[in-house]
Amino acid sequence: MRRKKTWEAELSKLRAKEAEAKRGGGEERLQKQREMGKMTARERIEYIMDPGSFVELNMLAEHQCRDFGMDKKKFPGDGVITGYGTINGRKVFIYSEDATVLGGSTGKTHGAKIHYILKLAREYLVPVICLNDSAGARIQEGMDNVYGITGMFYQNSLNSGIVPQIAAIMGACTGGAVYSAALCDFFIQVEKTSHAFITGPAVIKEVTKEEVSFEDLGGARVHSTKSGVAHLTARDDRECLDTIKALLDYLPQNNLEKPQLGKVTDPVDRKTPELIDMVPIQMRKTYDMRDVIRTVVDNGEFLEIQPRFAQNLVTGFARMGGRVVGFVANNPRFLGGCLDIDSSDKGSRFIRTCDAFNIPLIAMVDVPGFLPGVRQEHGGIIRHGAKMLYAWAEATVPKISMILRKMYGGAIPAMGVHQIGFDHVFAWPSAEMQMVGAEPSVKILYRRELASVDDPQAFLEKKVEEYQDLYLTPYHSASRSVIDGVIHPKDTRKQLISALEISEGKAEPPRQYRKHGNMPL
Repeated sequence: MRRKKTWEAELSKLRAKEAEAKRGGGEERLQKQREMGKMTARERIEYIMDPGSFVELNMLAEHQCRDFGMDKKKFPGDGVITGYGTINGRKVFIYSEDATVLGGSTGKTHGAKIHYILKLAREYLVPVICLNDSAGARIQEGMDNVYGITGMFYQNSLNSGIVPQIAAIMGACTGGAVYSAALCDFFIQVEKTSHAFITGPAVIKEVTKEEVSFEDLGGARVHSTKSGVAHLTARDDRECLDTIKALLDYLPQNNLEKPQLGKVTDPVDRKTPELIDMVPIQMRKTYDMRDVIRTVVDNGEFLEIQPRFAQNLVTGFARMGGRVVGFVANNPRFLGGCLDIDSSDKGSRFIRTCDAFNIPLIAMVDVPGFLPGVRQEHGGIIRHGAKMLYAWAEATVPKISMILRKMYGGAIPAMGVHQIGFDHVFAWPSAEMQMVGAEPSVKILYRRELASVDDPQAFLEKKVEEYQDLYLTPYHSASRSVIDGVIHPKDTRKQLISALEISEGKAEPPRQYRKHGNMPL
């Protein structure tokens, strides 16, 4: 005989199922995670989302594996919490992996839950936040992992350039699963409690005989300074989630919108005379370009991206006159501001991210050229440097260049002139622009005279001075419309904001159809 249903019994069953899902791997494991200095998967969602806004999806989904005793290891939710809600009033999709459930490992059901919200994020044109804390593929499920993990890569790739995807590594993120985070627009890593790598220390030791710790192989320090994988780092889980909020504030909901305008509390016509003392006019003296950027942007607020990687190039977000802008700037404090392999990769990626999400770009230029050397040439500086050219040419957002002191050689197109697609190009009176510097140019142009005159050094110095006065001044470039104007440093902020305002409605004519370009790699 069929059991008679009652509302009380059915609702009690539902409450019990929900309570079981919320317990994750059990209170003991949850507490152990807290003792490690980590928040639990649900605590992370509660912290970052607006109170009461989170709606969970597929809360009761379970894996269907029966092998290796897995039929006795079932947990509602299958080790990942997925859903949607709001952050500071903005709609987002989010998932948070639960390391207390089977190590947060990714099986078919776990992966399917993530695929689903990634797909919905794209269809609804809403950003997605990915909180990773997983031991990787669940080996008990065998080739079902192809569905579970590979489907994540596919959905991440389809989302790319349509909705912002922000990944945070808040524990382990190993094996193939780490590629999903790498396919996101931004990769944030928590220091000391998180690790990201394809193959772990044990496998490396067995295969290559190398011994390395988890931290030295895939910790936040390594990925933020050496590999360039991590865009940002955080001291703990809360700072990581706060960083996501701050980053999201500079991004639009999707590629069809622009970032939200901020309230203007810093006068758009504010003078910046302090830049004259901040930037030495002597070319060989150094300074920190980040100080210049903070001086010209609204309220000195600048969110630097990849701040500890390829520090000879500065990239990051700020507001000017309330508008979100992306900065790409040489930093003479490191490598003299030269471009190299790593800075080319860093710059081109950031340029394309800004272009995808309708964020205008400002280049602050002080570059002697590309870094010379056998190591750079053998490392492929040709193809890496070409990425910068490709990214600038491909970008259709407003692009503005401000040349502070120098711009030489192949770095000229790599940092911004009209001929690579820039809308506005300005220079300070101190700026020097030329394909080759004065002294090497004179040595080539006057090599016969230098070999025959009585005092070659005096002759060289005289000709160098003549060459500098004739060709290296910004007025030479202005006379040929290479630049649009020579700007007093105190007017830098005002001029940049003016250019942003006039170019706000920029609409390029349709380009010739192509499936996609072939970017140098």
